[in-house]
Amino acid sequence: MTTNFLQFDTLADLRDYVTETICTHNNLLTDAFQMTERTIVRGGRPCGIYFCLHGPRAVKFTAIWETDRNQVLFYEAGGEKFHRTQLLQAPSLQRVAA
Repeated sequence: MTTNFLQFDTLADLRDYVTETICTHNNLLTDAFQMTERTIVRGGRPCGIYFCLHGPRAVKFTAIWETDRNQVLFYEAGGEKFHRTQLLQAPSLQRVAA
């Protein structure tokens, strides 16, 4: 599993990075498939975002932005982690969840 260290100022930049990373890893065209996302809540407070790219033949590729450690974890369709990105700076999740 590889690790990158990056910074993002906006959620749109983070979303684009997640889409590009998943598509590049799985040899998919970046604009060919739908990406959905959900805010993850723990104890009534937002603590991350779950990204899901709906690929060919109903295959789902996922990533989770986990704010406690400020990292994005990328998962294969079978659930195995394939990449980790440590965020040096990230958008505020409080603004995203509002």
